[in-house]
Amino acid sequence: MNKLKEFYAFKQESDTEEDEGRNVTSVQSNRSILVDQHGNPSDEQVLSRDFKARQVSMMAVASALGTGLIIGSGTALKRGGPASLFLGYLFTGSLLMVVLFSLGEMAAFAPMDKAFSGYCTRFCDKSLGFAAGWNYFFTYAITLPAELSALGIIIQYWREDLNPGIFISVFYVLVIFVNWFNVRVYGETEFWGSVVKLLTLVICFITCIVITAGGAPNHTTIGFQHWREHAFLEYLSEGSTGRFLGWWACVIQSVFAYSGSECIGIIFGEAPDPRKTVPSATRQVFFRIGFVYILGVFILGLAVSPLNPLLGAASSSNAAASPFVIAFKTAEIKVLPSFINACLLFFVGAAANSDVYLGSRTLYGLARDGMAPKIFLKLNRNGNPYYASLFTALFGLLAYMNCKESSSTIFGYFTSADSVFGLLIWINILLSYFTFYSATVEQKVPREDIPFRMWFQPYPAYIAFFFLVIITFFNGYNAFMPNFQYKQFITCYIGIAVYLIMILGYKFYYKTERVTAKTARLYNYVETVVTIDENLEKEPVV
Repeated sequence: MNKLKEFYAFKQESDTEEDEGRNVTSVQSNRSILVDQHGNPSDEQVLSRDFKARQVSMMAVASALGTGLIIGSGTALKRGGPASLFLGYLFTGSLLMVVLFSLGEMAAFAPMDKAFSGYCTRFCDKSLGFAAGWNYFFTYAITLPAELSALGIIIQYWREDLNPGIFISVFYVLVIFVNWFNVRVYGETEFWGSVVKLLTLVICFITCIVITAGGAPNHTTIGFQHWREHAFLEYLSEGSTGRFLGWWACVIQSVFAYSGSECIGIIFGEAPDPRKTVPSATRQVFFRIGFVYILGVFILGLAVSPLNPLLGAASSSNAAASPFVIAFKTAEIKVLPSFINACLLFFVGAAANSDVYLGSRTLYGLARDGMAPKIFLKLNRNGNPYYASLFTALFGLLAYMNCKESSSTIFGYFTSADSVFGLLIWINILLSYFTFYSATVEQKVPREDIPFRMWFQPYPAYIAFFFLVIITFFNGYNAFMPNFQYKQFITCYIGIAVYLIMILGYKFYYKTERVTAKTARLYNYVETVVTIDENLEKEPVV
């Protein structure tokens, strides 16, 4: 008898009848296929776990860094001032940390390759899973043209005379090309992209500190001057109300900057050894939120005056540079602004690359649950859901609107629409977590079976949920001040309307039932398969 070879695979079950009676069998490396109860292979394939641990760790830190921090923070600084900017990012970052830690608990205990919609379906309701999945897809479908539009803003720093459509086309093709190959190619691209992002930010932070201390060519020592003189600016109103609205504007903008941080939950679906990889990557949230975001905007508030006329002055005839680049330009540093602006060009291109990946995996997860066309399940020979990738990439064509209108206007529309989608994603994660946590208590899951758990749960999750609902409801406050602006109102609230319609419509049509703490399926099934003389025979799980 040949030597027995054992290999293991998590069974990522869905709650749909379609997956019943199937088993997941691992074959060759990390690639997996679905087989029915008789051992016959299915046409449907599941995603491979081909990410490397170092790729997951680095992407957990920097994969979500994009235009929100690098470009959008300038608008927030202009509206609220340095103190409002810092406190706004600190407030939203605290809420996000609770969301990501809650997600980490679920992903470590019950890893899935169905994105967030899978957890909503499994722990809440199929109708919520349907709405959450399509909501998340639209998030990245909208973010993609926003990132591509931002490329026009950055390029115009050098050449205001060139049509931004030229550069949108170049990066558009590159993004589609990278997402055609095996996920390891994407992982390697994101790994080195994340390295460049962090190095760029380190250079920006150090240079801003030098500028603040008077080490720039203009020899002007700034210190805490901007904090003393313009810490809290008035926005849309006067007095304390105006200062509060300035802080609130920073909170809303920080939501867009943080949006995408939850993408690590999708990456977990293709990560090796989730029970070890997920907790490790989740703990790195402290570094990303604390160092990259909060410390970053604090330093920015020291180096750049909120009254600088270049902040948020993007138009077809004026370079809309990052506030960090504005800091260097104001300090009369001649070479560094162009160098950093070039890094930001790569920065935004990498973010657009992530949008296609995340959108395609979301479509794949929806198709696995029977909530999207089955064509999105098809994988190419590289293990990539190519139809899902191409469909996601089609939304990038919206970026060409930038060729006709102001870059700032288009970017603002996409930002407003995307912020509410991001908030709904975080709310969906917490809704799933509430049932998950209750189920672990109700079903008496041993503490040692849970690889990772945040302190004091579930109370931090309840607090975060409350504030996220408040932010979502008042997300479009500026649509009513000083006069009603219908375009702003639509972009701020259309996501909520679509979200509720999808939940109610799906629940009414399919008569779905709410998952409770007693009925929630907590455990994934692990199957041992033994190979004897090249024949697969299943052993019962003990």
